[in-house]
Amino acid sequence: MIEGAQDRPRATDASTLGGANFRYYDFVMAAFVAILLLSNVIGAGKVAVVNLPVIGDWPFGAGILFFPVSYVIGDVLTEVYGYARARRVIWAGFAAVVFMAFMAWVVVKLPPAPDWKNQAAYEVIFGQVPRIVFASVCAFWAGEFVNSFVLARMKIWTGGRHLWTRTIGSTIAGQAVDSAIFYPLAFWGAEGWTNALVVKVLFTQWALKVGWEVLLTPVTYAVVGFLKRREGIDVFDRDTDFTPFRARV
Repeated sequence: MIEGAQDRPRATDASTLGGANFRYYDFVMAAFVAILLLSNVIGAGKVAVVNLPVIGDWPFGAGILFFPVSYVIGDVLTEVYGYARARRVIWAGFAAVVFMAFMAWVVVKLPPAPDWKNQAAYEVIFGQVPRIVFASVCAFWAGEFVNSFVLARMKIWTGGRHLWTRTIGSTIAGQAVDSAIFYPLAFWGAEGWTNALVVKVLFTQWALKVGWEVLLTPVTYAVVGFLKRREGIDVFDRDTDFTPFRARV
């Protein structure tokens, strides 16, 4: 915790924080990485369907239910702790997803015991993970950095006011990049996926993710307000080096 933190957060330039320690930064990082990993393993490969009035059945990727929470947490990280610390978390998530892909590949390839009958089911669940994770890593890396950059810059433009404009605005940009990279890389030409379905799900996912961000805006306000009060700061990235190619704060 920064010494002298009060209930009222003080405006602080990110370049002055140095190696400051925070109460909740590690917990937010852990939540971000956990949601990222679970969304990639459990939800990314399944197409579900929802029945919309007038339109009828409309397909969507099942991961949409929880993955956008990682973008909300990404917004919270940048808004509360600044771009540099959000960048560090993005690289931690990147490393975790790469290791998950490697672990899944090794475990699937290990020869099963003669009396173990679940290899086929295991391969169905985890066998497609490398391609999906490769697409997810590329999309996540680009989308998260776009999201964080846009939010940090908009915070300067708005003088720290109107949080909803930058959380939603950054999500529109970041999720557009994420979806435009992920779905073609993950599913173009894949069995059961027509090109038309890929495009349809891509735009549906983008719209739903942005919609989720809008719906979760009150939650974002509550979490950001709580963390700023407890940490005692309100970080502005006025002199920040926005290169994504570093993990040091």
